[in-house]
Amino acid sequence: MIKVLIADNHPIIRMGVRNVLESATGFELVDDVATTEELFEKLEKVTPDVVMLEMDIPEINGIAALRKIKKEYPDVKVLMYSGQSEDVYALSAIRAGAFGYLSKSSDVDYIISAVSKVSEGSMFITNELAQRLAFDEGTKKPRRFFRKLSTREVEVLKLLASGKRNKEVAQGLNLNEKTVSTYKARLMKKLNVDNMVDLLQQAKALELY
Repeated sequence: MIKVLIADNHPIIRMGVRNVLESATGFELVDDVATTEELFEKLEKVTPDVVMLEMDIPEINGIAALRKIKKEYPDVKVLMYSGQSEDVYALSAIRAGAFGYLSKSSDVDYIISAVSKVSEGSMFITNELAQRLAFDEGTKKPRRFFRKLSTREVEVLKLLASGKRNKEVAQGLNLNEKTVSTYKARLMKKLNVDNMVDLLQQAKALELY
């Protein structure tokens, strides 16, 4: 029996995922939570095999929550899922320690196979994503630059793209402003731009906003 904990701030999504897993055999839903505070309170009491974690869950963003789970609950495997572009966030999530990434636009059947595969300690991404990533490798599209970015750089770029100032980015990621400025300079170099306007254009091309 695979024990699953769902973490998503959208009640309809939680209900939908719960219904899919409960209609299949071999799964036990230990609970569903709406925030990262609720998530870590629940993890103190139960030990699921798999946490289905929404990328943009409130309070602590998904990547930061993923890192915390990996550090404090190393036996718990995390399957990230999101409505955000999987081309960008799949690699970011996997680099941070997720065992898989599932887009909310994926076929419902993928939920069963993704949770099953992750519970076994295997990596899961959709065939479509794998093919797209392989195809993009040899193109000149802006998305190819993503491969050069670290998970933290993607987090900084996403916050900058959403209109946050350096101070707000620093507070959101628990960094100091000087470190954020360093990341910004590094992002400009890696994305081959020399000003914020062009940097935000690259962020748009990477579908960060």
